[in-house]
Amino acid sequence: MINSQGMMLSVQGNDYFVSYNRVPWLRDARISSALNVRMSGPDAIEWPDLDVDLEIESLKHPERYPLVMKRSPFDAL
Repeated sequence: MINSQGMMLSVQGNDYFVSYNRVPWLRDARISSALNVRMSGPDAIEWPDLDVDLEIESLKHPERYPLVMKRSPFDAL
């Protein structure tokens, strides 16, 4: 399921709602790219078209994974 707030994912027999507020890279993604999600090892999922990876634990306990943006030294000043 995909709606204006996020998308529902089924991972390892559990359903998780992934909010665009928590994973903003999915907000403007093409549906085909958002649906192209796969396991990335035993404990993570990835969206290869979007270059996004998430630990499954962050889906189970999002409160333990606050979003933090860090500036790169390569960012324009």
